[in-house]
Amino acid sequence: MQETRMDKLTREDLYSLEKYAEIRPEFRQQVMAHKKIRVIPVGPNATFHFEDRLTMQYQVQEMLRAERIFEAAGIAEELAVYNPLIPDGANWKVTFMLGYPDIEERRRKLAILHGVETRCWVRVAGFDPVFAIADEDLERDNEEKTSSVHFLRFELTPEMAAAAKAGAGISIGVDHPEYAHQVAPLPEAQRASLAADLD
Repeated sequence: MQETRMDKLTREDLYSLEKYAEIRPEFRQQVMAHKKIRVIPVGPNATFHFEDRLTMQYQVQEMLRAERIFEAAGIAEELAVYNPLIPDGANWKVTFMLGYPDIEERRRKLAILHGVETRCWVRVAGFDPVFAIADEDLERDNEEKTSSVHFLRFELTPEMAAAAKAGAGISIGVDHPEYAHQVAPLPEAQRASLAADLD
């Protein structure tokens, strides 16, 4: 049976540290090609990284490698952190990043972009936009500023999911008083990749 992207990762899905060291160059190349169509700039400073099972497997494998984690408890902890970022079949999961190379500019922008994470949206053609449910794992902003990284969930109705899988256009954007940009509609390769998350 073919696995879909919404299947959560288990310990059995992961490579051992030794095996991963052997296959890492090839696996990394595969993941980078996959990510290329799922990392979408929205305006000059924001990026939507649409996550799925493969991107999260890569993240877990890299963490295990970096931290030299091989015991069951440590592996379970990493899976508990990253499995929630795998789509559930009725949603999209996104790592939202704000990038400003200049440190002072970043500080100023993050101060005025408070709440931007809740103003991120996706839209399936023929339906209203769906705004993000943000940072369910922990708070990433405070009264002074927002964070440069947020984790978002876009929950779709069954009708939206069915339309997206049937080929309806998909648009994404940010609707904040200090940052308003959109990509509408997404190119076909990106649309098809995101629609596959809804199986």
